[in-house]
Amino acid sequence: MFINNSFGKTMDLLHRSMDVGVLRQKVLANNVANVNTDHFKRSDVTFESALKAALDSEQPRGFPTHRPDSDKPDFAKQRIDYRTVKPKKVLDFQSVSKNNGNNVDPEVEASLVLHNQLMYQLMTQVANSHYNQIKLVLRG
Repeated sequence: MFINNSFGKTMDLLHRSMDVGVLRQKVLANNVANVNTDHFKRSDVTFESALKAALDSEQPRGFPTHRPDSDKPDFAKQRIDYRTVKPKKVLDFQSVSKNNGNNVDPEVEASLVLHNQLMYQLMTQVANSHYNQIKLVLRG
């Protein structure tokens, strides 16, 4: 019913983002649980930048631009369907915060957990607001 309009797309994006929030909470909890494990490498979830790239690729572009490395104008970038974007769990091999090879900083992880919880609450409030608007229209 609402699939092919902005309401449906917004709700789908909220649903996907909330699912990523749940996954991110599990990953962060695993990081905190292994704060004292030797040679443990923290993990993170990437999703938002790939989703932004997909949404940006759906926007109509202006006139084609000429790329200096090509004889042909760049008529269209590759369009990415936002529904194909999946969250990715990535390991952080770059940083080391302890002598035992563990790179989990409990303060940073606690901050990330709090940020994730606040984002999840915000998304539930936005979804609730959208449903309340539908209820107002149906009552009217």
